[in-house]
Amino acid sequence: MSRPACPLREAARLLATTIERAHAGTGRLVLLRGATGTGRTTVLENAAEDAAAHGMQVLRARCSAGDSAIPFAVVQQLFCHMPGFADPAGDGEERATGAGLRRVLRAYAEQAPLLITVDDVHLADPASRRWLVETARLMDQLPIVLVATERSQYDVDPPAQGLAHSLSPALVTGYTLNPLSDASAATAVRSAFPDADGSWIKGCVRAGAGNPLLLHALLDDLSDGSHPVVPDTTAALYPGAFPAAVQWWLDCAGPGTAEVARTLAVLDEGWDHGPAPGAGFPVPHLPALLAQLSGADPARVAGWITAMTGLGLLRPDGLGRTRYAHPLLRDGMLTGVSAARRRVVHRTTAEVMLHRGASSELVARQLLLTDVVDAPWALPVLQDAASVALREGHIEDAVAFLRRALDEPLSDEGRQRLLTELGSLEYAVPGSSAAILRLTEALRLPGPPQERVRAAVALGTALTGRGRTRAGVEVLRSLYDALTDRPDLVRILRQAFLQLSDKEQLVRQEAYKLLAEGAERAPESISPAGHAFLVKYAVMAGLSSAKEAMLRLRRLLAEPADPLSEPYLLGTAAAVAQWADELDEAERLVERGLAGQRPDFLHPMHEALLSTRMDIVAARADYTRLLADPPPAAAAPTNAHAHALRTLVETGRVAEAARLAESFDLRTAPESWELNRFLYARGELRAATGDLAGALHDFLECGRRQSAREMFSPVVTPWRTAAAECHLALGVPREALALAEEELRLARVWNTPRTVGRALRVLGTATGGRRGLQLTQEAVRLLRGGPAGPELVAALLALGRQLTASGESSRARDILREAAGLAERLGAIRLRDLAEEALRAGGARRTATRTGAASLTDSERRIAELAAGGRTNAEIADLLHLARRTVETHLTHSYRKLGIRRRSALSAALTGGDAASGSLVSDRDT
Repeated sequence: MSRPACPLREAARLLATTIERAHAGTGRLVLLRGATGTGRTTVLENAAEDAAAHGMQVLRARCSAGDSAIPFAVVQQLFCHMPGFADPAGDGEERATGAGLRRVLRAYAEQAPLLITVDDVHLADPASRRWLVETARLMDQLPIVLVATERSQYDVDPPAQGLAHSLSPALVTGYTLNPLSDASAATAVRSAFPDADGSWIKGCVRAGAGNPLLLHALLDDLSDGSHPVVPDTTAALYPGAFPAAVQWWLDCAGPGTAEVARTLAVLDEGWDHGPAPGAGFPVPHLPALLAQLSGADPARVAGWITAMTGLGLLRPDGLGRTRYAHPLLRDGMLTGVSAARRRVVHRTTAEVMLHRGASSELVARQLLLTDVVDAPWALPVLQDAASVALREGHIEDAVAFLRRALDEPLSDEGRQRLLTELGSLEYAVPGSSAAILRLTEALRLPGPPQERVRAAVALGTALTGRGRTRAGVEVLRSLYDALTDRPDLVRILRQAFLQLSDKEQLVRQEAYKLLAEGAERAPESISPAGHAFLVKYAVMAGLSSAKEAMLRLRRLLAEPADPLSEPYLLGTAAAVAQWADELDEAERLVERGLAGQRPDFLHPMHEALLSTRMDIVAARADYTRLLADPPPAAAAPTNAHAHALRTLVETGRVAEAARLAESFDLRTAPESWELNRFLYARGELRAATGDLAGALHDFLECGRRQSAREMFSPVVTPWRTAAAECHLALGVPREALALAEEELRLARVWNTPRTVGRALRVLGTATGGRRGLQLTQEAVRLLRGGPAGPELVAALLALGRQLTASGESSRARDILREAAGLAERLGAIRLRDLAEEALRAGGARRTATRTGAASLTDSERRIAELAAGGRTNAEIADLLHLARRTVETHLTHSYRKLGIRRRSALSAALTGGDAASGSLVSDRDT
C-alpha cells in the first residue's frame, strides 16, 4: 500500500529553490525539523532523487546511535564513494583532518553542483557534527546544498544542542514538518479505503494520532479489510506494522520518554471505565504523578504532555484527563510491559493519588488492577468507593469494588458483612449468578447474631426471588434455635418469613397459621409488624373493613418502632392503605419505607414497597408514569408486567399488549401472587380483543388461585366481576349474577367506593330492568364521591347503555358524553372508544369532538403546564422521570387539542380553555 499523502509540498518547493541557487554557485544549509514519523526522511530522499535527475552530484549519510562513538563516522559515509578518498586517521588532529576533508569536498564540487543529505543529524558523532557546522559556514561560497534532518520532538530527557545552534540564522534555512490535521488524515484514509464509513475513518484518524508513520503502518495492517471496526488491541493486527512503528517511535524518544509514555499508558488503562463526573483526578496533578512513578523531572513531564497533546498523540477526555488518542495506540505503548509491572504501577498510583487527595472512586479504580495491597488504607477506600457508586446508581461499579475488597485481609465478621453486601448487590445485576453463592458463604461464617440474621434475610430473599421460596424460608427458620436468647432477632426472621411466604401458597398458609396461633396465645409476643401482617391477612380474606383495618394500622404505626422491624410495618401498612384508597397516606408510607432501605442489603420489603408504589400509580390511572419505563426482562411475569399489560390495553395499544402477554409461558411460571395478577391482566386483554372464552378462563383461573391462597376480597383482583362480564357477553346470565352478588357481598365488607361501585355496576348490568338501572345509578353516585377514574367511566358507560335500552336516549347521550370526556382526560382510550361506540348506537349523529383544555389528560395537562412555565422538554423529562420522546408526544397531542401551534400560546390556552371550549363540543341530537 502506498504511503498516505502528507503535507510535504512546501518542503519540496523550498529544497527545489535552494538547489536552483546552488546551480548558480550559492549553496546553503537546509535543516528539516520534525517529530518522529512526520516524514523528514521522505522529503530528504525525494530531494536526492530530484537533484540527481537534474545533474547534481549527491552524497548521502544516515546517522545512527550505534555510530555516535566513532569519529567522523558520518563523514566516512559521505566520502566513501569518492575516488581516491582515504579514511581520516583516528588519531589525527581533528581540525587538520576537517580542513583536508573540506578541500576534497571543494574539489568535488568544482566538477558539478553538489547535494549533501544527512538524515537524523541529531544522532551524528561529535566530530562529524563539528565538521558539518564548520562546512556550513562556507556554503554560501560554494555550489553545495547541505540538507540535514533533525528530530525536534520534545522529550523527557533534555536533548543535545541542535546542529544550527552555533550558526548565524542567515546561514540556515529551517523548515518544520507539522503533524497531520484530522482533515488531512481523513483524506489519506479515504484515499486508501474509498468505501469506508465515517466512524471507521474517524477511528483510523485517532489511532494514527496525526503521525504519518503510524497512520501508514495502521493502514497497512488494515489493508486486508477484515476489521469492520478499528481494533483496540495490537493483538488483532497482522502483520503488525503498527505496533512495530510504535516501538520505533519509543526507541527514537529515548529511555526517559519511553518510561513516561508507558507509565501513562498503564494509567490510561485504568481509566477505561471512568469515574462519575467530578470524581476525576485533578489534571494539574498528572505530571507530578507521572514523574513520581517514572523517576522523571516533573517539569519535563509537564512539557512532554503539552507537546504530545499538540502533536495529537494525547487528547483530554471528558473529565479533563490526558489520555492516548485511541486505545490501539495505548496498547502499542504497552507492548513489552509485563503484567507484574502494570500491577505495581497501579498500586503505586493508588497510594500517590490517595495522598494527593484524589476521590476514593478513582483510587479504587487503580486498586482494581492491582494485587493484594495489605495496607490499612486499601479496604476503606474500596468500601467508600462502593458506597459512592451506589448513591449515584452505578451498581456494577459498586460490585466491582466490593469484589476487589474481598481480596484484602479481613476478619470473619468483616468478611461476613462484605459478602452480604456484595451478594445483595450481585442479585440486582442482570445475568449475575454469584449472589446466592456469596450469601450462602456469608451465612456459614461465624459472626455476631445480627450479621448472621442480615445474611439469612438476604439469602432468603434471593432464593425466593429466584423461585425457590421454600428453600428461602427454610434458611430463615434454620436460625430460630440458634437465637433463642435473642427474641428480637427471631421476630425479624419471622417477619421476613411472612413476607417471603406470599410467593407460595402452602408456605403462606403455614406462616399465617403460626402467626395467628402465636397472637392468640400471647398477643404481647407479636411485634407491631406481626400484627400488621395479621391485619393484611384479614383484609385479603374478606374479614375486615377498610375503616377498621386503617384504624388498627394507624395505632400500630404510632407505637415505638424497632428499626429492624419498621420496614415490614411500613410496607404492610402501605399496601393496605392503597387498597383502602388512602393513596396519599400509602405514598408517604412507601417513600418512608424506601428511604430506610439500604441498597447494599437485600431486603424482602424492598420489592414489596416498589410494587405498592406502582399500585398507587395505577390506582390514580397515571398511565404515562406506568409506561414511562418498560418492565425489566424476567423469566416469569411480575407485578410490573401485569400493570404494563393492563395499561397498554386501557390506552388502546392492544398489539403491544399482545406481544407482552405472549412473551411469557404461564404454564411454566412459578406460583405466586404476581402470576395471579398477570393472569387477570391477560384476561382483560383477551376480553378487549373479543376472546371471551379465553378471558373467562384467565379470570376463573385467577380466582381459583386466589381462593386457594385464602384471598377472597376483591381488593386484590376483582376476578368475580370480570368473569361475570364475560358470562354476560357469552349469554350465561345466571353464572354472571351469582359471581356479581358474591363480589358485592365481599365488597360491602371492605366498603370503599371503588370496590362497592364496581360490584354494583356489574350486578346492575347482570340484573337488568329497573332494579338493574337502580344498582348502576347507585354505583355512579358512589364512585362520584371518590377520585374520578376508570371505574367511574365504566359505571357511566354501563348506565348510558341501560338508559338507551330503556328508551331514555337523550339522558343516555349526556351520560355517555360525560363518560367519553372523562375517559379522554384520563387517557383511557379503550373506554373512550366504547363510550363513543355507545353514543353512535344510541343515535348520536356524530361522536364527541375532543378539544379545549378540559380535554387534556392529567399527564398532558401536567406536562403542558410545566412547558408553559418555561421548562424545556429535557427538564420536564427529568422532573417527571419520563423519556424525552414521551414529553414531546404529550405536547404534540396537547397542541392539537388546544388548537395552537407554538409553545408561547400554551399559557393562554390553558388558562382560558376550560371556560371557553369545555371538554367536549356538543353533538347535535337526532
